[in-house]
Amino acid sequence: MDSAPSDKQSADAPGTATDAPAYLPGGTAQTLVKVVIAGPFGVGKTTLIRALSEIRPLHTEELLTEAGELVDDLSGVRDKTTTTVAIDFGRRTLPGDLVLYLYGTPGQRRFKPLWEDIARGALGALVLVDTRRLGDSFEVIDMIEEQGLTYAVAVNSFPDSPAYEEGVLRDHLDLGPDTPLVYCDARDTSQAVDALIALVTCLLSELPQEAVAP
Repeated sequence: MDSAPSDKQSADAPGTATDAPAYLPGGTAQTLVKVVIAGPFGVGKTTLIRALSEIRPLHTEELLTEAGELVDDLSGVRDKTTTTVAIDFGRRTLPGDLVLYLYGTPGQRRFKPLWEDIARGALGALVLVDTRRLGDSFEVIDMIEEQGLTYAVAVNSFPDSPAYEEGVLRDHLDLGPDTPLVYCDARDTSQAVDALIALVTCLLSELPQEAVAP
């Protein structure tokens, strides 16, 4: 799965394309970017894509079962009744004719092969974390770094989430100084967009100028 259904991919920038398919608004040249929305089980990835997507999002959710309780840790998410079993998908257009294809990934370890397939061709990742379960984010961040993806971290706010200063979170998650770290409520569209912009700003700073020219 590459970033967009365009036949002309930029050789210098995997995960982007500049020819707009006919079904996009206006049919003008746009920069298309595949972005992964990642994070552990129950962190709010489906909710974030639902808040962000300008089209009706695709969700592949199934009800949690008693059998799943043997492999899925519900600590901190006891009210959760469904889980993503393949992908979530949405689309968001940002100023400058930048179109982001958003691929939400399952958060459980058993879906790692699927996660790797989804991440192929992506330009970057937005990682959601829950301060009630920070340890659950380590494996996801490790997988993203193994894929060589640029990423930003968004702390999803829950009513009972403990608050930590940014420096403490960076140390705990072992984030580099250049990795964006933002706070958001995944249900709030404006906050979700701000988190996405933090990632995109980082991505654009790394791309050759000609790769993002309109």
